[in-house]
Order: sequence, then C-alpha cells, then structure tokens
Amino acid sequence: MKSKFLFFILLISTVSLFGQAQKTDSLSNKPQKENFADDWAALTKYQKENELLPPPNRKEKRVVFLGSSIFEFWKQKDPEYFNNNPYLDRGISGQISPQLLIRFRQDVINLKPKVVIILAGSNDISGNTGHVTNEKIMNNIKSMAELARLHHIKVILCKYLPVYQYPWNKSIEPAEIIVSLNEMIAAYAKEKNYTVLDYWTPLVDERKGQRPELTVDGVHPNLAGYKIMQGVTDAAIKKALKNRH
Repeated sequence: MKSKFLFFILLISTVSLFGQAQKTDSLSNKPQKENFADDWAALTKYQKENELLPPPNRKEKRVVFLGSSIFEFWKQKDPEYFNNNPYLDRGISGQISPQLLIRFRQDVINLKPKVVIILAGSNDISGNTGHVTNEKIMNNIKSMAELARLHHIKVILCKYLPVYQYPWNKSIEPAEIIVSLNEMIAAYAKEKNYTVLDYWTPLVDERKGQRPELTVDGVHPNLAGYKIMQGVTDAAIKKALKNRH
C-alpha cells in the first residue's frame, strides 16, 4: 500500500514538472519585444531612413533641420516644402537639447549636409525640472555648432519662436526666458560668425507670445505660421551658404 502511494506521488510530480517544462518552452518560443529603453535620444526614429538616403551629389546643397516638434510637425503640415527642396527634417517631438546633441552625429554629420539648422531650447524650458538653465541649453547648442564647423557644415542658429504659455505646463512663464535665450544665441552666433535665423520677430504678439492667427496652441505654428517661417528660413540658408566660415 505504501509503495502504491509513493508511486502515485511520483507520478503526479512527473506530470507537474512536464507541464511546467511545456509552459516554459511555450513562453520561450514567443517573440520577445525589443527593449529600446537605452535609446534615450530616439536614434531609431530616423536610423533606417538615414541608411536608405544616398549621399549628396556635388551640386546638392543639402540642409538638415534638427529640432523637436516645431520641425517634425512642419513636414506634416507642409510636406511639399521639404519634398521640393534638398531639405531633411530631423525633428522629434518633445526632445530637449542634450538629446539633439546625442543625435547630432547620426542625424546631421553622417548625412553630409552643407548646412544644419539648429532649433533648441523650448522643451528644456517647458519641462520645469529645476535643473535646466539657459546656460546649460547654450552649452549643448555650442557643442553642436562646434561639431558642425569641425565637419565643414555651415551653422544656422535659431532664435526660438515666442511662447507666452505652455498648455501642458501653465506654471511656467516662458516669454522672458525665451527672450533671454534668444539674446544669448544671437550674441554667440555673432561671436562665431554663424548665421542667425530669427523665428521670434515675425511671429510675436504684444504679450511676447505667438500671434493667435499663426498658431494652433500658442506653441506650434499652423500652416500660415509655417509659411512665414519658410520665407525667413530660405533667406537664412542663402546667407549661410555665402558665409565663408
């Protein structure tokens, strides 16, 4: 009787272990989702597009637009502007200046443009983490500009678009912070002989925010706003290409 009981226990244990093994095998056979937690700067966003991009020909005056949502949404609202020109949009919504710096080699240098347009700072300011200062934003902008010059890429630094209030973070008063950042950008550009692209002046209203008829939310331009940006951008590109530095 005792031996039958032991045999019964052994049989149950064997079936149980076999079931667990099958369960483990079935789990291991499922395709595991790739973990991109280490890609803080979202290098994967444009990686494949960059790999498929042919090198510029001798006459091509390729321009890379490096920034965040302002640039990313621009191509969505006015794709012809980029499709009809040798312009590459490398904007990623929500990115802060250190993320742009990390992407600079992949999304700018390796694409061998004649010109890079750097638009940075607003997301740093709107985050309100308490760790961001205009000086730290400028350090990242300076590093990008220096990398560009080292690789013989003409530099255009943007005076940021006016913002009176961020809809997602109304505790911040960004208008004067952006004015101060723009002054620092202009002074640095003058010192280093970089071209300045002024997005602030043609879009600003009396509150130092964006003119209501040119924006969707006080931060991002609508199509009419982008059309104004297009004019000043093309003028800045022509100026940068003539710049000997």
